[in-house]
Amino acid sequence: MKQNDTILAGMMDQAYLEVIPTETIVDRLAHLPRHSYLSITCSSAHGVGPTLDMVDELRALPEERQLKLVPHIAARVVRDKPHLREILKRLDGAGVESVFVPGGDAAQPAGDYDCSLDLLRDIADIGHVFDDVGVAAHPEGHPMVDDAESLQLLREKQQHANYLVTQMCFDPDVLTKWLLGIRRAGVSLPAWLGLPGVVEIPKLIALSLKIGVGQSVRVLKQQKGLIRKMISAKPYQPDELVAGLLPHLGDPLLDIPGFHLFSFNNVERTERWRVETMEKLIS
Repeated sequence: MKQNDTILAGMMDQAYLEVIPTETIVDRLAHLPRHSYLSITCSSAHGVGPTLDMVDELRALPEERQLKLVPHIAARVVRDKPHLREILKRLDGAGVESVFVPGGDAAQPAGDYDCSLDLLRDIADIGHVFDDVGVAAHPEGHPMVDDAESLQLLREKQQHANYLVTQMCFDPDVLTKWLLGIRRAGVSLPAWLGLPGVVEIPKLIALSLKIGVGQSVRVLKQQKGLIRKMISAKPYQPDELVAGLLPHLGDPLLDIPGFHLFSFNNVERTERWRVETMEKLIS
């Protein structure tokens, strides 16, 4: 096995899923490997409540179904410091050791927190310490923050976080050039690369445009066989994206420890793709 194939196989083994809290999602996680990482989103529409409820529901499962939970605490849905204390107390009660702190996509903040840096500072001020804290990064820009401010915020978040997760990007060249740029600018957080999982192509394109992933959507549309897949209702799989990233995975300057899989709750198909990709590499 080639060195980069070995690296990729290890990353597929350690890749973790992101899911959206729904009434039925917990039952669909039954086949995930025990103690694998699971990222749980937090929406602007429903707030942090469903995220915390899902944490409690998963923690109540038998030991053989326990997962390593990474709930999202979106800054713009947290009202104020007392509300933050309530959230942290509840996470403590559930034994949560890792969190992901994005700004959130709410048009207007629910209270005092306009961005994730403000929330991270208050978590530190409260004196709460998590083993791992992740923050979001946007290789193709953020719809509400310009590139210069986004880079400055990322630099400042480093003192409160120990990894970043990139927003979806379908163009490996854009992604690796952006990574090189932030490294030169002083951002040293390990970068978990956000990959779309197995999902219907029209849904993927619509979601990508909504979150501002524009340039690489054009790359997605140019991928061979895409139109045929759309007509035949075959879902997208990130094989071409992974192949484009493969030469860069072992680059110590880029510091890419693994993949964060946006499942869009297509858990079964995304998990099957992850396992099959890994098995092909090690067979």
